[in-house]
Amino acid sequence: MDIRLATPADLPALHPVIERAYRGDDARQGWTFESDLLTGPRTDLSALEAILASPLDRLLVACTGEEPVGCVQISDRGNGLAYLGLLCIDPMLQAAGLGRRLVTAAEHQAARLFGATMMEMTVIDSRVELIGWYQRRGYRLTAETRPFPIPLDPPLAMVVLAKALAGATDLG
Repeated sequence: MDIRLATPADLPALHPVIERAYRGDDARQGWTFESDLLTGPRTDLSALEAILASPLDRLLVACTGEEPVGCVQISDRGNGLAYLGLLCIDPMLQAAGLGRRLVTAAEHQAARLFGATMMEMTVIDSRVELIGWYQRRGYRLTAETRPFPIPLDPPLAMVVLAKALAGATDLG
């Protein structure tokens, strides 16, 4: 699997992977789906294009050959803080270590590109297995919670996890 910065040419093939991983009918083949909590699209091509156009964001894509099989977004929040989001792997390929590789690549790139020394992320509070997965990767729950970005009834909450990163100069 090759992990690299995404290009606009990747987006038409990557977008369906994201949808399958988070909300699609195939999502249940994996273990990280949101379809029991949320319906509708996870994102769209214009949102992905905006990530690529933003100087504060990078989208890493994982490919087997030329085919995208996953991605992760990193965002520069300033003052040494980066944010990790949009992590997904095609549901048929989950549980094979690809997510770990994407997270590691995201951490290295955040340190290298943004000078980040801390990475944070948010996870829906009821996603206990996913929170545990991130904790096994060195992320720690903070005391902070944030509202879910879409109003729902009942509302969902996001827990914040954070991890100290090696300094950018340590990553060569």
